[in-house]
Amino acid sequence: MATNESALLTRAQRAAQLHGIYAIVNEDDRTLTIARAALDAGIRIVQYRAKTGIVAANLQRLRSQTRERGALLIVNDNWRAALAFDCDGVHLGPDDDGFALVAPVRAALHDRLIGLSCGTVEEAQRANAEDADYVGAGSVYATASKADAGDPIGLDGLRRVASASRYPVAAVGGIGIAQIGEVGQTGVAMAAVISALASATDARAAASELVARWPARHA
Repeated sequence: MATNESALLTRAQRAAQLHGIYAIVNEDDRTLTIARAALDAGIRIVQYRAKTGIVAANLQRLRSQTRERGALLIVNDNWRAALAFDCDGVHLGPDDDGFALVAPVRAALHDRLIGLSCGTVEEAQRANAEDADYVGAGSVYATASKADAGDPIGLDGLRRVASASRYPVAAVGGIGIAQIGEVGQTGVAMAAVISALASATDARAAASELVARWPARHA
């Protein structure tokens, strides 16, 4: 399934795209529609989140969609899938294989990106010791999208985690159009959104609004 095209991208080239709105799309009957809406609106980071199992046809199509737009495709949880489907990286949480010991994942993925979830300063500091590329910090606000998100850390908690991290930070958790401006003002590199797109009547319009409201210095 892998292609030489993605393999030619260096880690630095991929990491240079870690800024702006980060769209997370769940595996369901709207996966491809929401991803296309995000890409059409100018979002250039898409994460595929398949908690009940990867649908190969959808992930393959997402790879085509993102490649057409020069966008990153990140797989949630499963670094082997990131490799098998020639994706640009993987995002790992505390319960995922590779989170506690990143070195073997780095050795396997080579120039592909690795993101790690962090909710506290201590977790961000531990992530600093790993050979990763970015961290996801949150949950910033209360969210129904992740059952294991824990208590919200708020904007102050986000700032603390970001200050402790040597990596670019993606704020995550409960972020919508109403919150995107204040999240951007914390100085984080990215804002990850799920329900803001999935629950929108018009996902393309919602994505465009998020892109427009994100501070220009992080665009």
